[in-house]
Amino acid sequence: MRLLLVEDNKELADWLAKILRRDNFVIDVFHDGEAADHALAVTTYDLVILDLSLPKMDGMQLLRRIRRRQDAVPVIILTANASLDGRVAGLDEGADDYLAKPFDIAELEARIRVQLRRSAHRPDPVISCGALAFDTNTRLFQLAGAPLALTPREHAVLEILLLKAGQTVSKTQLSQSIFSLDDLADPSAIEIYVHRVRKKLEGSNVKITTLRGLGYLLQNAN
Repeated sequence: MRLLLVEDNKELADWLAKILRRDNFVIDVFHDGEAADHALAVTTYDLVILDLSLPKMDGMQLLRRIRRRQDAVPVIILTANASLDGRVAGLDEGADDYLAKPFDIAELEARIRVQLRRSAHRPDPVISCGALAFDTNTRLFQLAGAPLALTPREHAVLEILLLKAGQTVSKTQLSQSIFSLDDLADPSAIEIYVHRVRKKLEGSNVKITTLRGLGYLLQNAN
């Protein structure tokens, strides 16, 4: 899953990005509203974490632009303004959640998980396909009840395939999900990561099928 963090406090942004990457999220970080607005116009994100006090374009204006583009990406506002009027204004402009600074990182992580489940229309925190199970709370995979060891990129590939199990996922979709803007994205690398994940699923009833010219399909082989 690819998240966008928009926070002008670089120390806080670096700390948050490090923790979220540890949770196997792909993170893009921007420190001003204009740069974030450009990224949102050309890139698909699964969730946005948005500070309101931003240079060049404040968070509320950025939120309005997101919604005017009919972009339904979940947005969690982070702000030092915890007033009732401020919270109401943010929610009325289209924010999905609101968290006042200072905050506990565990609470932010929980709120992220809730919003991602809602946007995926999956109320159950455990997502399964055959013997494969993914706990969205712990963000860990199991195969036939045993932990499945994956690198961060392999994790990102398998997560999007599982979330779209039974649907074709293009190389472009996979690339957008596993590479941040700071990465040197090599299209041929997708095939390598899919091959590695496929090898780790061998012997189970979970199969990744290559549909030439279209993409990849995760399905229960039974």
